[in-house]
Amino acid sequence: MPRTACQLLALFYRPLTAALLAVTITVPFTQAQDPGTAITVEGVAATQRPVVETIPVTGTLTPPRQAMLSVEVAGMVNKLHVDVGDRVEAGTPLLELDRELNGIARDAALAGVEQAREALAESRRRLGEAQALVGDNYISETEVLALTSQVRIREAELRAAQIEAERQSALLRRHRVKAPFTGAIAQRMAELGEWVEPGVALFELVDARRLRADFEVPQRFYGRIGEQTPLQVQFDASGTRRFPAQVLHKVPLSRSGARTFLLRTEITGERTPELIAGMSVSATLRLGTERTAVVVPRDAVIRYPDGRVTVWMAAEANWGGETPVREQPVKTGLGFDGLIEIEEGLGPGTVVVTRGNEGLRDGQRVILQRAAGQDRESTPG
Repeated sequence: MPRTACQLLALFYRPLTAALLAVTITVPFTQAQDPGTAITVEGVAATQRPVVETIPVTGTLTPPRQAMLSVEVAGMVNKLHVDVGDRVEAGTPLLELDRELNGIARDAALAGVEQAREALAESRRRLGEAQALVGDNYISETEVLALTSQVRIREAELRAAQIEAERQSALLRRHRVKAPFTGAIAQRMAELGEWVEPGVALFELVDARRLRADFEVPQRFYGRIGEQTPLQVQFDASGTRRFPAQVLHKVPLSRSGARTFLLRTEITGERTPELIAGMSVSATLRLGTERTAVVVPRDAVIRYPDGRVTVWMAAEANWGGETPVREQPVKTGLGFDGLIEIEEGLGPGTVVVTRGNEGLRDGQRVILQRAAGQDRESTPG
């Protein structure tokens, strides 16, 4: 029966074909997972060094001097000498008020001074004549005393007239607003013909030559920060580049809401980007911990979802040759400068794998290469 024979042949060859396919697929995979095949990895030696705690903070650039300028006397704006964005030197006139009425008052006060001076001169002349006649009994002593008193009154009137003239001159000088320090005009709130009053801000002047960076730092770090604390700042305009800064002051006042204190710093680096007051700034405080510990690069540490933390360590520092590796549980501490503090589980000089450690197995042999940038002289072996 031909039909039955074909069916029998199909039943016979089907398992054989499947077995051949399975062998074809399995053999390359088995070869790829061969424990005897050494893969190339990169590693470094764990080192002992002082531990530094890095504290990221954010803040704002503030000018060393910033003032809202106003007039000292009421009046109408007659002249405007600057506009927003202008840079001015200390003493530069910014605004002038109409001086006509106060000029007239000043001139009247000066005339009053002349009048009082003439009246005093006349009183002194009459007193002199009376004193010459009193010895010959041509005039009574009472009249001489009255003339003496009159001279004192005229002297007082002269002083009062001089004071009034000085007051009017001072008021006249106050019709002009001058820059109290060198800076830039950030705002102008006055126009020609506008009536202005004392206390109403007309200009905002900002000194942006030496900007300071103010940070709000958690209060628990207050006692660990001093003038010598290393600090690096970074701006939006500088990208990833950082600049050194120096601590100027730490304000001994904790804000009740945020539990922070103000840390004022000054940027000391050269060739900083063009900065403006109010710009955001970030910084990293480097606080010493007064202890040393074993540290390894961050890439050497593997963290698992179940909370385990391990590193892969080489049996020997056979650079360029084969060596077995094993997984070592560790306890980590602080992280700084791309390094991780190892509190337990690793000693100094131990070589750990930093690249190629994702799929290793205990006992697997690897070809150990030095990681880029590793110092050969400080590496054992």
